[in-house]
Amino acid sequence: MYSYAPVERSTEERDELILEHLPQVTWIAARIHEKLPPSIELEDLVSAGIVGLLAAVDNFDPGRNASLKTYAEFKIRGAILDSIRGLDGVPIHKRKRLKQVQEAIAGLEQRLQRAPAQEEIAAALGISAEEYAEWMVDLRGVSLGTLRITEDGNEIELLDQVAGGEEDSPARRLERAELQKVISEGMQKMPENERTVLSLYYNEGLNLREIAGVMDFHLTRIWQLRAQGILRLRAYMERKWPSQKGIY
Repeated sequence: MYSYAPVERSTEERDELILEHLPQVTWIAARIHEKLPPSIELEDLVSAGIVGLLAAVDNFDPGRNASLKTYAEFKIRGAILDSIRGLDGVPIHKRKRLKQVQEAIAGLEQRLQRAPAQEEIAAALGISAEEYAEWMVDLRGVSLGTLRITEDGNEIELLDQVAGGEEDSPARRLERAELQKVISEGMQKMPENERTVLSLYYNEGLNLREIAGVMDFHLTRIWQLRAQGILRLRAYMERKWPSQKGIY
């Protein structure tokens, strides 16, 4: 939509422009924040918006037929939406553990050329199978991140709530179709129980308690299978969808 050549500015000029447009960041972030679950902090959106503002100031060309305010709004909003795509419903203090599991899965898949069993993942992490099962329960709020966030046990399509018309553009629809293809490929490579849980959850719309009844498993086991399946998908997407932003 916008394409600008960088303009050389002094440090003082750059700082003045940033300070002048900081209120614009707060305003845009606040408007988006109104539509989001309360677990999402306004400060996080403002921080992302500032990144967009810096990019706008550094790349804006006053010779084009648009104001810096208009260009900055586009960049600020885009940076905030990108940050929302990275949300995964997992508290910050648990993300290190989540990343450890994904890296263990990716390393084992590369070495074994198949989906590793839970016992193999636990061994790679240096923990017992029982402790690993507890990890999966603890990470039961994990989602695919780019599409949804878990809020009070329900998954919410954030971008459907906050995005503008660009989210329904042909390019965005193509991106979503390609992403769905990658997800489908990843699901075919995982163990049957995990694939069944994710299919019933995402495709059939069943909640976890209903899935436990269908599969005749304890609810805790369904939590574990869902978390494990999503972590496998995230590891797979990290390899097959390199343009993906904010997977963590």
